[in-house]
Amino acid sequence: MVYIAFCAGLLCFYIAHLIIQGNYNSLAKKIISKATADAREIELRLKERALEEQLQIEKAQASSRTLIKLEESKLKLREERMEERLNLIEKKLGTIEKKESLLALRKERVKEELKTIEIKEKLLISGLENLAGLTSEKAKVLLLEQVQKDVKKDSLIISKKIISEAYEEAENKARRIIATAINRYGGTSCSEVSIITVNLPSDDIKGRIIGKEGRNIKALELATGMNFLIDDTPGAVVISGFDPIRRQIAKLALGELIQDGRIHPTRIEEIVEKSKETIHQQIKAFGEDASFRSGVIGLHPEILLLLGKLKFRYSMGQNILDHSLEVSHLMGVMAHELGLDANLAKKIGLLHDIGKSVTHEVEGSHALIGHNFALRYGESDLVANGIGCHHMEMEAKTIEASLCSSADAISGSRPGARVEAVEHYIKRLSHLEKIATNIPGVLKAYAMQAGREIRIFVEPSEVDDQGMVFIARDVAKKITETLCYPGKIKVTVIREQRAVEYAL
Repeated sequence: MVYIAFCAGLLCFYIAHLIIQGNYNSLAKKIISKATADAREIELRLKERALEEQLQIEKAQASSRTLIKLEESKLKLREERMEERLNLIEKKLGTIEKKESLLALRKERVKEELKTIEIKEKLLISGLENLAGLTSEKAKVLLLEQVQKDVKKDSLIISKKIISEAYEEAENKARRIIATAINRYGGTSCSEVSIITVNLPSDDIKGRIIGKEGRNIKALELATGMNFLIDDTPGAVVISGFDPIRRQIAKLALGELIQDGRIHPTRIEEIVEKSKETIHQQIKAFGEDASFRSGVIGLHPEILLLLGKLKFRYSMGQNILDHSLEVSHLMGVMAHELGLDANLAKKIGLLHDIGKSVTHEVEGSHALIGHNFALRYGESDLVANGIGCHHMEMEAKTIEASLCSSADAISGSRPGARVEAVEHYIKRLSHLEKIATNIPGVLKAYAMQAGREIRIFVEPSEVDDQGMVFIARDVAKKITETLCYPGKIKVTVIREQRAVEYAL
């Protein structure tokens, strides 16, 4: 039974195995058939892609082939052009070589001709030297001298003509401008002395001014810094001192003391302090008045004070404040005539001498001192330059600045404006004559018309007519460089030739 059961079991297992195997085989066949179908489909797709890629590659190759053909055609054209250019260059080189050979032949011929010309020239020069009796060097020297004389004469004539025309034109224009400025400006001329005299009501008051043991006059001199001369002039007291402002304070204080009658040291100190304040107010008023009269406004208060102090200062008898106003008005008129900045010109003219208002404690020339003061108190560089350059101590930056020297000379050289010391006058005349007599060929020299003209007599045998012009020019140049003078100096050169014979 067991065996039958075991056999039945095996039979059942075998049957089941056959059934399962049949199922698996059918499933495997289905899978294999599907896989083969998918593989064929994938293979077809790959073949299609490969065909497409091959077509694209062929198209790219075709396009590249066309580009290559185009480039090849271009290269062929370039090669043909290059060949043509090379042919042209070769032809030109051939012609250049031919020309060089011809030039070389011509150079050789020219050298031979030059040699023959040099030989002929030497023969001609030797023949001319034998005929003339002069060597070529001496002939050259004589020819150069003659040419130099001719050229010098012609240049002198031309330069004289140009200079005369320029002088005439400049003289007419300058004369018109200066005459217009002078005629348009009408100012008074005043010349005051430096020593102040205070008149006394009677000589009895002199004793009160002197005081007991001279204490009053000592207190006056100590407070004012001036010297009081009482016994020299009857009925008057002379106040002497270098500082004009202190001299004016002393005059005002002495006048008030005489009117008051109370003269003692304490009262003297009070009156002197009061007089200082009064003079300070007057100085300020003078500065403001000058600014108003000239039309120059907006000045610094310190500059107005410096300007007002000029009322008490003089230059060779000419009041400096009046002189500054004259220069300001003249410069304004000149600037208008020339089409320049009249306001700038008037300001420069008004302030050009403010350096004279300070004492000797400030070192330097008044022009440079005024330049520094103008910059210190806020004036522009152009105004300061105009102040500093009016005595040629610095270079003028504007035409308005250069006008200041001319207007200053016009105001100072006006007849009666200034009084020149006799010693300075004689010294200037002698120096003027000495400049002329130091030049070779000058016989005599005379300064005339108060030094406004110099006449020079030359030796006729040493100086010819052309040399007279050079002497006049040299003298004028030396006078300009060495002398300081207002206006202009006329230089006249005279060459007098005399022929004397005696009839026997």
